[in-house]
Amino acid sequence: MKPGGSEGGSGIFLLGGGLVLMALGMYLFLDSVRVQSGHFGWVSGMVGRGRHGMETTSMGIVFIPFLLGVGVLFFDAGKKWAWWLTGLGLAVIAIEILSRIRFVLDMKTTHLLMILCMVAAGAGMALRAVVKGSKGENQQEK
Repeated sequence: MKPGGSEGGSGIFLLGGGLVLMALGMYLFLDSVRVQSGHFGWVSGMVGRGRHGMETTSMGIVFIPFLLGVGVLFFDAGKKWAWWLTGLGLAVIAIEILSRIRFVLDMKTTHLLMILCMVAAGAGMALRAVVKGSKGENQQEK
């Protein structure tokens, strides 16, 4: 007997079960990761290295290009360089924020291994179902 007590359906059972197992493992893995802000970003790290590694208390300097660009745009919106400066300022701010993000995995090693085994087992089951299904279709066509 195959899964479900009948001759057919093993591919669908393995694919569905594998995808569920893999999705559950990925959820548990991502649920265990905490996101926090780090000490230095891309811009603040360069400024800190210039000060012999001293941490800066304020990184308001990253707003200067953006604020200058906005000020010039309110004076004369036709200046192309002001649009570029504003865009560059926004890009620097976004890079600084994103480069400060740190991911912390806070779990026991045994839990991590079980979660990774769930993901691997689910992927193996789903792959087996896909490979077995494609072989069965090729044999039926001949």
